[in-house]
Amino acid sequence: MTSEEIKESVSIREVLQRCGLPAPNRAGFIQCPFHKGDRTPSMKIYQKDYHCFACGANGDVFTFLQDYEGISFREAFLELGGEYPDRENESWFTRQRRRYELQKRREKAARKVREEEEEKEALRQETKLLWICVRLFEPLSDAWCECYNRFQLAEYRLEYLNEKR
Repeated sequence: MTSEEIKESVSIREVLQRCGLPAPNRAGFIQCPFHKGDRTPSMKIYQKDYHCFACGANGDVFTFLQDYEGISFREAFLELGGEYPDRENESWFTRQRRRYELQKRREKAARKVREEEEEKEALRQETKLLWICVRLFEPLSDAWCECYNRFQLAEYRLEYLNEKR
């Protein structure tokens, strides 16, 4: 299994059970095992990840096992059922194809980041222009309302893009 397949199939609750920790309460909180003196539950357990509001610990199933048991990613990956492919017996063609696919994924990710940055810059420019329009038109006129509504929408979209990271 790959790390993505493990993340999809293994929940944090299963990892907690495997580590011998108590199940979360109805609100999904447990006492954080990563810091001392936690009298009340401060770690929120979500389906695929966790976050401690006291010490700031957060992550996925691999991170939890790494931090809790003090092991490397490789050991956590293998403990959760991951398998590393046997690359010694791979053909030249298979290695080249894997490199090509990896390069394409990296290019796609870089293109996505670049497009998001371009969209953010366009939205910044749009909000500047719309704010100028809002100040120029008479308040509550049709043109002012149109500019103000578009300004609010552009601000919302920009805020959404900034929070996606």
